[in-house]
Amino acid sequence: MKNKYFPNLASPITINGVTFKNRIFGAPMSNPELDPDCHMREEDIAFHANRGRGGLASVCIGLGIVEAVGRSHTKEVILYDDMSLPSLKRMANEFHKHNCKATMELAHGGKFGAARSHAAAEYSLIGPNDEVNAQGVPVKAMTDEQIEATAQSFGDAAKLVKEAGFDMILIHGGHGWLLGQFASPYFNRRTDKWGGSLENRMRFSLLVIDKVREAVGPDFPIEFRMSGEECIPGGYDVKEAVEMAKMIDGKVDIIHVSAGIHENDDVFVITHPSMMIEHGCNVHLAAEIKKHVKTPVATLGGINDVDMMEEIIASGKADIVEVARQSLCDPYFPEKAFSGKKEDITQCCRCYSCFFNYLSNRNYCCAFNPVIGDELEHKYGFPATTPKKVVVVGGGPGGMEAAVTAAQRGHSVTLYEKKDRLGGQIVHEQYIPFKKDMYHFIEVLAARCEKEGVEVHLNTEVTPEQVEAMGADVVISAVGAKPVVPQIPGIDSKKVVGLEALESEKPAVGQKVVVLGGGLVGSEVGIYLDMLGKDVTIVEMKDTWAADSYWMHKVALDKYIRDSKIQIKVSTTAKEVTEQGLLCDTPDGELLLEADTILLAAGMKADRALADELYNTAPRVFEVGDAIKAGRVVDAVKVGYYRALDI
Repeated sequence: MKNKYFPNLASPITINGVTFKNRIFGAPMSNPELDPDCHMREEDIAFHANRGRGGLASVCIGLGIVEAVGRSHTKEVILYDDMSLPSLKRMANEFHKHNCKATMELAHGGKFGAARSHAAAEYSLIGPNDEVNAQGVPVKAMTDEQIEATAQSFGDAAKLVKEAGFDMILIHGGHGWLLGQFASPYFNRRTDKWGGSLENRMRFSLLVIDKVREAVGPDFPIEFRMSGEECIPGGYDVKEAVEMAKMIDGKVDIIHVSAGIHENDDVFVITHPSMMIEHGCNVHLAAEIKKHVKTPVATLGGINDVDMMEEIIASGKADIVEVARQSLCDPYFPEKAFSGKKEDITQCCRCYSCFFNYLSNRNYCCAFNPVIGDELEHKYGFPATTPKKVVVVGGGPGGMEAAVTAAQRGHSVTLYEKKDRLGGQIVHEQYIPFKKDMYHFIEVLAARCEKEGVEVHLNTEVTPEQVEAMGADVVISAVGAKPVVPQIPGIDSKKVVGLEALESEKPAVGQKVVVLGGGLVGSEVGIYLDMLGKDVTIVEMKDTWAADSYWMHKVALDKYIRDSKIQIKVSTTAKEVTEQGLLCDTPDGELLLEADTILLAAGMKADRALADELYNTAPRVFEVGDAIKAGRVVDAVKVGYYRALDI
C-alpha cells in the first residue's frame, strides 16, 4: 500500500537484495571528535543514531579512511585498524534498532591527506602527480604498486565494515578526494595508463570498485559517490560525468551524484549549498546522468522540502534523495512527512552553524535544533517535573523555544509579546528570498506554541509589576535586544529607517540606499536590496565587512557581491545625516554618500534595563536569547530549550 501523503518518496527500494524502507537516505556526515584512537565514542554513536531514529532509510557515516596516509583530518574513523570493529558494531546495532540501514563511506585524502593530521611527519603524501600541494607539502606521484596497494586497502576496509554489520559501502570518488583527483583532468597530469584519457583517469576508480566487490561479495550494495561536474575551470563537466557514470554502470549499485571539489572556497558553497543558491541546485546533474544508466541514481544539494523530494522521485530525476544538514535540523522530518504532519517540519536554513561548530568548536550543532550535540544526554529522556506556572516575556525564537519546551514538559505557559506577531528580529527577514527558511522556522515555532497550548498575548507590553502580580513560579525573560543608533547629527531624519522598513513586501526605502553597518545583517540586507534593483552602498567602521559571519557564509555573500553593483566602504565612519545623504569620515578624508534612505544596521544590544527589572518577579527567573547578550539564533534557541528543562 502506498503512503497517501508522499507515495513516491515513501515507497521502498531494493538495492542488490537489500530493501530500504523509503527513498530518503542520510548523506555522509563525519565526526568532529572521536576517542584518542580515532574510534567512535558513545556521543558519536548517539548523534548518528538520532539521524536514523526519525525515519531515514539509511544513514552514512562519513570519512572512513582506508589507510593512514589518506587521513586529511585528525578525527576520522580509521578503517585500517581492526580495533575500530567494536564501535562500528555498536553503530550498526543502533541503526538497526530503528529499521535504518547502516552505510559507511570509504575515503582517501590523496594529495590533501596527512598534511592536516598528526601523522604529517610520518608519511609522504601521495596523489596523481609529483607536486607541492596548497599547504606547501610535497606530494609524490603514486607508483603502480602504490595504486594497487591503495585499491586493496579500500577492499580491506570494506571487508571490515561488512564484518561490523553495516549494510552498504559508499566509495567516495568525488569532491577532490583521491579517486576524484585521478578522475579529474584538472588534478591529473599523468601520461601513463592512469592519466590522459577518461578511460585512463577512471582506471583507479574501477580498480577500487573491483577490490571492494571482491571483498564484500556479489550480494552486498556498493554506492559510488561522484561529482556530476567539478565546477572549476579545467575540471570535467556533466557531459564527461555522464561518460564516467556509464563506466561504473552495473559495477556499483547506486550512483550518488554530488558536485564540486572541497578545496576551492567558491565551489565549497556549491558542494555544500549556501542559502544564496536555490534548493536542489545539483539535482539537474543526477537527472542528466540517470538518462544514461540503469543503476539507481541518488541526488542531493540543499534539499529541505519534502514536496520537492517527492517531485524529484515522481518525475524520475533520481531514485533516491540524500540529505545531510536537513537531518540535523529535524531528524524526524521523514516520519512527520509520511504521517501527514509536514507543517511541523523544521527546514534547514543553510546558515552553516553546523559547519562552523564542527570545524572550530569540534562539536555537533544546529541553529534550530538544540538537541544536536547532546543526543546521548537525551537518549533516555529527563525526569518528570511538577507542573508549574510559567510566564515568558518576549516572543523571539528563544522565548518561543522555551515556551514550547516548558509546555511539552507539562507546565502552564503564558507568553507576552509587545509586537503584533511573534518572531523577534527574524520578522524583518520574511520577504528576503534567501532567508525564507529562517522565517519559516518562527512560523513553525508559532504553530508549536498553539499546538502545545501556550497562551500567547500579542501587542502586550508588560511591566515588571504586572509580571510579579501574575504569581508565576518561573519567569523566562526573553525581552530581546534593541538597535544600536549612532549618536550623530541628523540621525532623527525621516530618511533614516530601521530594519522594520523591510517588514513589508515592498521595503519602505528609496532608490539610493546607504546601509549603515556592514556586519552580517547589514551585508545580507544590502544584497536583498540589490536584488530588488536598488543602488546600495554599505558603510562599515571596521576594516572588513561581515566580520561576524561564518567564513563559509561569507564566501557565499562574497560570490554574490563580486557580481553585483553593491559598493562597500570599510574603515568608514558615519559623521552626519544631511539632506543629500550620509557624510562619512574615511581614510582619505570626508565622503558624502548620496542617499534617499539610510537604513540602520549598526548592530543590536541587549535591553538590559527591562531584563534587570524582571529579576525577582518570581521565585525563579531565567534569561534567554538577546536578553543576555545580542547574538545568534543558535544561542537563543539552545539556551531557551535548556532553561525550560531546568524548570
